[in-house]
Amino acid sequence: MSSPRNSSFTYRGQAIDIKRVGRELGVRYVLEGSVRKAGGRVRITAQLIDATSGAHLWADRFDAALEDVFDLQDKVALNIAGVIEPTLQAAEMRYSAERPTNDLTAYDLYLRARSVASTYEREDLVQALHLLDQAIAREPRYGLALAVAATYRVDLENYDWADDREEATNRRAAVDLAREALSAAADDPGVLGRAAIVLGRFGEDIDAALALIDRALALNPSFAFGWYWSGWVRVFAGQLELAIQHFETSMRLNPRSQRCFHLAGIGMAHFFALRFGDAVAALRVSLEEVSTFPPTYRTLAACYAHMGRLDEAREIIKRLASLTPVAVPTASPLRNPEHRELYLSGLRLAMGETE
Repeated sequence: MSSPRNSSFTYRGQAIDIKRVGRELGVRYVLEGSVRKAGGRVRITAQLIDATSGAHLWADRFDAALEDVFDLQDKVALNIAGVIEPTLQAAEMRYSAERPTNDLTAYDLYLRARSVASTYEREDLVQALHLLDQAIAREPRYGLALAVAATYRVDLENYDWADDREEATNRRAAVDLAREALSAAADDPGVLGRAAIVLGRFGEDIDAALALIDRALALNPSFAFGWYWSGWVRVFAGQLELAIQHFETSMRLNPRSQRCFHLAGIGMAHFFALRFGDAVAALRVSLEEVSTFPPTYRTLAACYAHMGRLDEAREIIKRLASLTPVAVPTASPLRNPEHRELYLSGLRLAMGETE
């Protein structure tokens, strides 16, 4: 992405040809920036550039009073670190898609799988899993491929795409993949975070999942997806206020991310905290952004039911039925029994069932 400090400083004060810099330093991406001072203010600008094409992938600017320059430096570092990872991942997916199929390595297969799965369509997710299977066959200890395959199996259940006969097998496969990923790459924050969400969802030991996500964030405090996964693991564990904070941190670090899944988690946390009005507000915005995520419908239906808004609850159940025949999941990741009962009793009310 960028060069060591001494190498990059050889270009200081020169008119920069980004393509030449990329060739000379052997890098595909260059992070370029400037600092300007005017009166008592300082401005830092930064931009991420594709050194091959010269295309600008991301740019931003940061302003502060001169006496706050050290806080500004911390803010810039945190924001840039949070934005660069997803921006580079998207760029690498585009590069991978342009390469001939017969030249693909395990890494190419991994990137193609990530790109294919981004549609959130069942057929594409299945295809992505096949691509990851090929990557793992080529490189059995490819930790990130193993971890991503595990999380895609969580998505199969999130969208009710694993039928009753497949659910138990799918959960076991996800847990096994997560554990293999940890064995292969125990110090990779991406692997740790993905293993945490899989084990938090399907595993028995929620404390182990919490320890994994805490380690991922300790290794990379600017890991936007890590904070997102942490939000969900905290919801599963019943740590509601912390869950909301972590979802919000993720959105702040990666403001261009799709917010709907963060808002679904925030809405769920508010629901379990009995802040039904706040839950409805977050869940409705989530559905406006992505209208195909079943867990959002279930939480919103349960929330409306507990508010006594039964007509609205039943309308949400009808919308859910257009997506999936599963009104109530067969398994719950919620470790707090009061949260499970609040959720299930709300769904029963929404479906018109009596206690």
